[in-house]
Amino acid sequence: MAEFSEVSPGVRIFLLALLLVVLALAGIVWFDYLGLIDARDALAPVWRLAGLRQRSGGIADDDPNLLDKERLAKEQEALVLRTEDLERSRQALAAETANLSQIAEQLAEREQAAEAREKAFNERVNTFENRRVNLAQNAGYLVGMRPQDAVARLAAMEDQDVIDIFRITEEEAAKAGESSLVAYWLSLMDPQRAAVLLRKMQRRSGG
Repeated sequence: MAEFSEVSPGVRIFLLALLLVVLALAGIVWFDYLGLIDARDALAPVWRLAGLRQRSGGIADDDPNLLDKERLAKEQEALVLRTEDLERSRQALAAETANLSQIAEQLAEREQAAEAREKAFNERVNTFENRRVNLAQNAGYLVGMRPQDAVARLAAMEDQDVIDIFRITEEEAAKAGESSLVAYWLSLMDPQRAAVLLRKMQRRSGG
């Protein structure tokens, strides 16, 4: 007691004031830690003097909504990833749709081309059949005529028509078991024309 009483009143006042300041700072730090007050800005110089890192802002560790906020952040991140996946899927679907449309157009063009070829073929067949029907009718008429009249009519026809009539006449005669008039018609024709017709008939027959 004697030593303490020897301390001057000024020193005791300074020590008490320093103790009050320390207690006040400790209270502020404690209340800030509990989240009752926000003294980060006021305590920043103290933390720097003490060489300590200031408590980062944002969500406090003891924030009652911390789990909800973290879950919300994760859900938002998952939503962003899902949106990106959906966009990639949409782009892939659009590319596949365009590819299928192109394939469908190609198939339609091929189908139209096939239909056009079939139509052209049918027209040629019909033309050939109609021409053969007409030539068969003409051959029947010529067979029923006098040979001289038949030869006169044949002389006015194209070589190919004459050759086709000759072939039809020979086929019909063979079916009926009769002799063909073709050889007799040739004998009544102009010799040069008859030679030309015979040469063409042999060439068509592969002779």
